Order: sequence, then C-alpha cells, then structure tokens
Amino acid sequence: MSYLAPSEFVTKMIDAGESKIFMATRDTLIRAFMAGAILALAAVFAVAVTVQTGYPIIGAILFPVGFCMLYLLGFDLLTGVFVLTPLALIDKRPGVTIGGVLKNWGLVFLGNFAGALTVAVLMAIVFTYGFSTEPDKVGKVISHIGEGRTLGYAKYGAAGMLTLFVRGVLCNWMVSTGVVGAMISTTVGGKVIAMWMPIMLFFGMAFEHSVVNMFLFPSGMMMGGAFSIMDYIIWNEIPTVLGNLVGGLTFTGLTLYTTHIRTGAKRVAK
Repeated sequence: MSYLAPSEFVTKMIDAGESKIFMATRDTLIRAFMAGAILALAAVFAVAVTVQTGYPIIGAILFPVGFCMLYLLGFDLLTGVFVLTPLALIDKRPGVTIGGVLKNWGLVFLGNFAGALTVAVLMAIVFTYGFSTEPDKVGKVISHIGEGRTLGYAKYGAAGMLTLFVRGVLCNWMVSTGVVGAMISTTVGGKVIAMWMPIMLFFGMAFEHSVVNMFLFPSGMMMGGAFSIMDYIIWNEIPTVLGNLVGGLTFTGLTLYTTHIRTGAKRVAK
C-alpha cells in the first residue's frame, strides 16, 4: 500500500480539521447523521454475530466494517472531530476559532445522535415485529447491554464513574487512531487495513464509544431495558463523551502533532 510519512498525514489531519470547521451546517449534519446510522448498523451486526456464534471476538473482528464504510464515504463521527478540529485551532489556521470548533462538535453530536436514534427505532421494529412481540434474541441482548453499562457503573459510585471515564479515554485513543489510519495510505486497501486494527481492538475490549452508545441505549430502552433516560445520560453518555474527548485529543491528536509538526530541537552532536 502507498504509505504517507507521519509529517504528511498529520498535515492532512490539520487540513481535514480546518475544512470541517468551515463546512456548511447542512453538510455537517448530513454527514454526521449518516455516520451515526452506519455505525449503529455495524453495532447491530456485531451483536448479532456474537449471539449467533457465541464468540464475542468474532463480533469484534467484524464490527470495523461499519467504521471503514463511513470514513471511505466521507462521513463524520464525534470521536473523529474531537481530534481533528482542535488541531486546526492549535496550528493557528486563519479564521479558526474556539467557537467554530465547539459549533462543529455540537452539530456532529446532533447528527450522530439523530442517525443512531433512527437506526435504533428501525431495528427495534425489526426485533419486535413492530412492537407486537417480545424482542428476539439479539434484541434482548441489546436491552441488557444498556442495563449493565449504566446501572452496572452506578452501583460502584465514584469508582464506577472513573472506570466509565477511563474506558471512554481508551476507546477514543483507539478510534481516533483508526481515523488517522484513513489518512496514512492513498489506497482503499491500505486505508481499510489501517482503520480495521484499532477499531477491532476497542470493540473487543468493550471500551465506551459515545456514538455506538447513542444507538445501544435508546434501542435498549425501547425494548424494555430496566434503566432510565437519566441513567443513560449521567451514567454513560456524558462521562463517555468527556473520556472520548480527552483520549482522542491527548493520546492521538496532540502526540502526533507535537512530535511530527512542532518537533523539538535536534540535539547537537558532541
């Protein structure tokens, strides 16, 4: 595969962040909507495969197909813009402001949520035959995921909240590495391979991804999950979003930027 040097693909990251900040609101929302919807379908696929085979690792191996699809189509996830748009601000690109970065994050959040929620409704209809029966096997598993990843954290109090936050950090360390993976090659095959590896890792380790959870939890509630909207917001979505922001920006965006763009002074040979 054609491989770009780190200084080249980090420059592409900054360029991408700048372009997203100045993108039309309509386009930002459409691209975010489609990204949330496709990632939600990939999550359904991974859970279905896990239920069918009894091996969660197979679901993790196959889940990245959705991530690869949405990035090859040019759609945007919140976890990705958390990394890319701040770099344009840090690099002092003309016209880039904190307000522009925050607006982009807000629009992508709304679009991702709308897309994930749409798929949640559609799949809940599929799993329950139009809400006329109990959920099928896959639907029941999804409903219980929401319980374990809200009330399961809440019972540990502050320690549970810390664990949730750290899982969010670790998640977007890997997911944002997948975003970078889409930029380190100029061929489709190279991009897919580079994206697939870190995404498989995050899903297999059951880290917390804010956009995946935008599907899992509303879908779970529609199918009888024993947790509330406030449980979802307080004991998952908010700390997961914050963890995703910290993990992606610090472990991926800033580290790549500082060592490949704002490099330190070279040591003088003695």
